[in-house]
Parts: sequence; C-alpha cells; structure tokens
Amino acid sequence: MTLAELEAFGEALGRAAAEALPCTITLAGDLGAGKTTLTRAIGRGLGVDEAVTSPTFALVHEYHGRASRRLMHCDLYRINDPAELANVGWEALFEEPALVIIEWPDRAGHLVPDDALAISLYHIADDESRRRVRW
Repeated sequence: MTLAELEAFGEALGRAAAEALPCTITLAGDLGAGKTTLTRAIGRGLGVDEAVTSPTFALVHEYHGRASRRLMHCDLYRINDPAELANVGWEALFEEPALVIIEWPDRAGHLVPDDALAISLYHIADDESRRRVRW
C-alpha cells in the first residue's frame, strides 16, 4: 500500500470508527512503519482538525473531533512493563466513549481490550514508499 493509500485507508477507518465508539485500535510495526501516519489519517476521518503528533514522551495525547468525538493516542514504546500503565490512568482511557489508538500494544500485554482491532504495518524491502498492512 502506498502512503497515499495508507492515509485513505486511515481516513475511512476513522469515519467508520466514529459510528462505533467506544472502540480500540492497536497498531504494531517497526519504527518508521507508518503507525503515527496511520493515526493522523484515522484522526482526520474522526474529524480531528489539530495536528496529531507522536506521544512517545507523554505516552497519551487526547484530541477532539467533530460531534464531541475523542481520540486517545497512546504510544507505549517506552513502557517496559504493563504495570507502568497504572501511572497514566490506563483504565480511565476506556471509561468514556472514545477511539483509543495504541501504538506498540505488545508493551501493554493483557491490558489491551480483547475486542481491539489489531493492525500491523510492515516495511517493504527496497521500497520506502509502500507498506504492507494486515488486520
């Protein structure tokens, strides 16, 4: 999938998720695979107008879309143990209707909701302009 196709997919996913809140999407993949790019596109589909950035140091960023829809963007790259998530109010993320996107979901272990939509992104060797996406 080209980056333009990835963004179109993300926007469509964001529009669909807006009608299914609350919901959780997990994004797995190596550094630079397109997780934050996909999150930005999902946010646009949800109606988020502000710039969606990687929350690597803050762990969680909150954005507001149209019709009071919320996007909670979590980047767990720096988490070493799921127990660390108690310090960021992990359980509260899932209490109100919102779209929760979790990058590096393996770091949360069993704390990821069972009904999360799992998406994996992969680099394609010798073609930085394309990604393989599996869900």
